[in-house]
Amino acid sequence: MSRTLRLLITGGGTGGHTYPALTTMAALRRHQVPHDVLWVGTAGGLEARLTAEHGIPFKAITTGKLRRRPNLRELGTNVADVFRIPVGVFQAIGHAARYLPDVVLSTGGYVAVPIGVAAKLIRRPLVMHEQTTVVGLANRILSRLATRIALSHESSLDYLPASARSKAVVTGNPVRPELLQGNRAAAYDLFGLTFEVPLIYVTGGAQGSKQINTLIAELLPRLLPHAQVVHQCGPAWIEQMRAVELPPGLADRYHPVPYVGSELPDLYAAADVVIARSGAGTVSELTAIGKPSVLIPLIPTGGDEQRKNAAYLMSSGAGRALLEPHPTADDLLAELMPLLTDPELRAAMGEAARKLGRVDAADVLADLLVRTCQDAQGIAGQGSR
Repeated sequence: MSRTLRLLITGGGTGGHTYPALTTMAALRRHQVPHDVLWVGTAGGLEARLTAEHGIPFKAITTGKLRRRPNLRELGTNVADVFRIPVGVFQAIGHAARYLPDVVLSTGGYVAVPIGVAAKLIRRPLVMHEQTTVVGLANRILSRLATRIALSHESSLDYLPASARSKAVVTGNPVRPELLQGNRAAAYDLFGLTFEVPLIYVTGGAQGSKQINTLIAELLPRLLPHAQVVHQCGPAWIEQMRAVELPPGLADRYHPVPYVGSELPDLYAAADVVIARSGAGTVSELTAIGKPSVLIPLIPTGGDEQRKNAAYLMSSGAGRALLEPHPTADDLLAELMPLLTDPELRAAMGEAARKLGRVDAADVLADLLVRTCQDAQGIAGQGSR
């Protein structure tokens, strides 16, 4: 870039929509691309907190989500959202017109639709990024407005409208580079782990998962003779998980923690197997670091995306999964034991996972933003002549 790139980012609500944009910004800095940023999101979304923490200018807009099959409880919310959406569009147009970005990056969530409409109306290029294997409703709408479409998986092409597929490129899903630089020994020292048995890292996300926590609590007496466990159970569950009755002499093999923060890269490096949900961010991390996993999809999700993400890893030999809505502890143990007893199987699954990973995704997406901006400026320059 010959001048400072003016980048408008929209997307959020969850970490899966927020962290890819933050990681792409880091790639722009790493490649010394001068840029200014304005982030447009919702006041109650994760993006509001993270932009404040990172000192990123932020504007909030009103938005709504139209549920295609609302239950009675959601019906009233659906009606209210019908009126919120036009308000959000007008707010988005105002923010975009005042900022006048060179390029807009959308990383998903319903907040992205108003900004996508605004980008089209003020004639600014829009790069849409999809994290999941399934393209959700919001991104199917945006795909018709986007200048370029960045996909995390080749299989996502089938979910795009036919008219939008020529604009798509597979970039992968940006993963924080620090996750690739973990120190196995540091995790062993931190948690007082042993080299006698494999290490399982269990996570249900930052807040924990009732389903996963319940399965682990039931399974521990049968699992600890064969493995040690570091379990991110969530702040609300930590006392309950600490109180689980464990086999005599094996209690020191179970390490429940409320939250995993800066130690996550080290835990990933140390883990022999990961038990987790199969959200887009988790799947991208597991494939980038090449880690065998047993996935327990959150069911239901929009478009059943987590189950499809898990099936994607299974079909490639990169993971195992419990795809039924109500798996039992016996089901989980049946998937785990072959991995715990066979180091070669773990190595093969890890290698299969690594082949699916895109450790350069943030760099590729950052480059796509710059090229899209340059192409748009070239077209504008020709028009002015």
